[in-house]
Amino acid sequence: MNFNSKNPFLNSKRFSSNAEPRTEVHQAQIIDYNQEMTVSGTINKTAILFLILCGASMVTWWMAFNGMNPMLPTIGGAIVGFILVLISSFKPQASPYLAPGYALFEGLFIGGISAIFELKFPGIVINAVGATLVTFLVCLALYKFRIVKVTEQFKSVVVAATLAIATYYLISWLFSLFTSYTPVHYGNSMMSIGISIFVIVIAALNLFLDFDLIEKGARERMPKFMEWYGAMGLMITLVWLYIEFLRLLSKFASRD
Repeated sequence: MNFNSKNPFLNSKRFSSNAEPRTEVHQAQIIDYNQEMTVSGTINKTAILFLILCGASMVTWWMAFNGMNPMLPTIGGAIVGFILVLISSFKPQASPYLAPGYALFEGLFIGGISAIFELKFPGIVINAVGATLVTFLVCLALYKFRIVKVTEQFKSVVVAATLAIATYYLISWLFSLFTSYTPVHYGNSMMSIGISIFVIVIAALNLFLDFDLIEKGARERMPKFMEWYGAMGLMITLVWLYIEFLRLLSKFASRD
């Protein structure tokens, strides 16, 4: 089975290497299905991670609106969260411990960055949350009813576009650090807004890859810890989508 995703740990090698080998089972053998990955189990794990993230985000949010500087936990949360993602990509067996840690530290980052946007553009956070939720539900419905089918060509296009975006962001960031270059996606020009819309579309399309990968993982009867692994991957996509909505809405607000 071929798996592909934009997430650094939701990929074919990780899922294939953790799949249980298929062997002939004697009729008297007892199979413990509680030790296998399920879609419902992954959904439950995703809900747990979401609650942890929301709880942690309230810390830096509260700091920002009570006269304290939230930058240290915000930046620290982003760095530690990224490190946990990297570790999990190489040690998926540790996902039951790393995934909650990721949600905790990423929550600190999300709370801080959300507060920064909210202080500058009041009301933007609730709009970004709503847009992210609606996008998630629409993509889930389109996938569930097979209106959008995740084919190999679909995967290839989405993965290629995602890698192109990541490369562009990285190169632009490096150039802006060492030169006076201003990336095209900065500011509120129509070109910048168009880029943000394109990135949001690609982020949304990645949700289909995540849904497909989780469903196939359950079908392949992967180990139970892969539920945390899949949930963590889905959370990464949702965080990315939310941040891109914040950026897009801030560009529209700054044009008023």
